[in-house]
Amino acid sequence: MEAKDFTHLFRLAQAGDEAALKEVFDTTYDELRVQARARLRRSPRSTVLDTTSLVHEAYLRFASSGQLNIGDREHFLRYASHVMRSVIVDFIRERRAERRGGGAPHVTLNSEIGDGATGRDEDEILGVHAALEELARVDPRLVQLVEMRYFAGMTDAEIAAALGINDRTVRRNWDKARLLLADALKEN
Repeated sequence: MEAKDFTHLFRLAQAGDEAALKEVFDTTYDELRVQARARLRRSPRSTVLDTTSLVHEAYLRFASSGQLNIGDREHFLRYASHVMRSVIVDFIRERRAERRGGGAPHVTLNSEIGDGATGRDEDEILGVHAALEELARVDPRLVQLVEMRYFAGMTDAEIAAALGINDRTVRRNWDKARLLLADALKEN
């Protein structure tokens, strides 16, 4: 599909056309699955959602948000990486609340069974999320880059195309973001 057709489709979706929103997702579904798979590949399978669940949850959030406010395919994919970040963080928080009993009264049990590696992976994701919230106050564009790379698994070339910059700038900004995030993670 040409960029012009995509832009028209996005505008229809922005106006509340549910069929257009569905077509946006149908058209970009494979790309969204690649993003989700790349992100989830770095975590143990039981730690977070599976690829299909992540993409479908992102779709539900787009559909329930009222109006889709995007300008073109690249903007859509950037925003999708942000939504995937939100889905992953919310899923981990919900799972942790369930482990702690949610709203149920807390009872102390003497148990030798722990979550081991999955807890560390979840801690990392939540730590990166908190650090990104701090980084957003300093440089929101770096946050977009980290979301696309860390939460959506996009390559330097894909990020460059989505942000309208070159690969070298992506690598330079990634190095800068990693240093800032490392400092923020040490403080947390």
